[in-house]
Amino acid sequence: MSPRAWMLFAAVSVLWGIPYLFIKLAVDELSPAFIAWSRCAIAAAVLLPLAARAGALRGLPRWPLIAFATVELIIPWPLIGFGEQHVASSFAATLIATVPLFVIVISLRRRTAERPTPSRVVGLSVGLAGVAGLAGLELDGSGDALLGVAALLVAALGYAVGALTLKHAFAGSHPLGPIAGAMGVATVALAPLGLADMPAAAPSGEAIASLVILGLLCSALAFVLFLRLVIETDAGRATVITYVSPLVALVIGIPVLGEEVTVSTVAGLALILLGSWLATRAPAPQRSRVPRPVTCASE
Repeated sequence: MSPRAWMLFAAVSVLWGIPYLFIKLAVDELSPAFIAWSRCAIAAAVLLPLAARAGALRGLPRWPLIAFATVELIIPWPLIGFGEQHVASSFAATLIATVPLFVIVISLRRRTAERPTPSRVVGLSVGLAGVAGLAGLELDGSGDALLGVAALLVAALGYAVGALTLKHAFAGSHPLGPIAGAMGVATVALAPLGLADMPAAAPSGEAIASLVILGLLCSALAFVLFLRLVIETDAGRATVITYVSPLVALVIGIPVLGEEVTVSTVAGLALILLGSWLATRAPAPQRSRVPRPVTCASE
């Protein structure tokens, strides 16, 4: 990847590593539906005027926009909040790290640039092994925990479909257009559930701050940068961010939420970083053979 792509990769990795902490803090007081709707509303309030001023909303295909909003926001965001009601924030981040694997599975049936190369398959496999090690398989076997895991995996599948939709439906669009438009669509779609689950009493300052950070930084800014990254590289490489975000979530979760560091955690992080490098490494250019000039015997 280019230096610009690596800078975008690092920025989005951080911005998508910290939401798990703030979602975990928010779900102690607020419902997953209200959190998801608030994130979308805050991000839409910032991005839609900017997109309209830049003319980025003109010409956006309607149905791909609705489809993208559905698989990237409307379905995954409430599910992630629900999942974090039952599992740790770092564990939730590791489950979302299955996004690149879903991208590969989907791409197996498509003739796209995201079709897996041997190096990418090895890298994603190593990264997935790291996810399993980082998670440590620390589920207690309860029904609520299993439901939380299922919800997070469905959210990961939605993210994978969303990344491919961005690449193929909006590659020529202004970066603000599809992001702002999807936020607006999701805000309207989630409004009934979000407003129905409004808290009866005013939430704490911690919960309000979490919503603001989720909306402004983890949603508005992060999605714009991610779209630029997808266009700069491809959906398969861009979604390897989900291998790094568990590291960010864990590092933040240790001091704030008291999450423990184990041997499996250290091994998982090492495998995740190795898998990320393998999966994002550009294939070596094939050396073309230049035919030697044919000479006559008399020469």
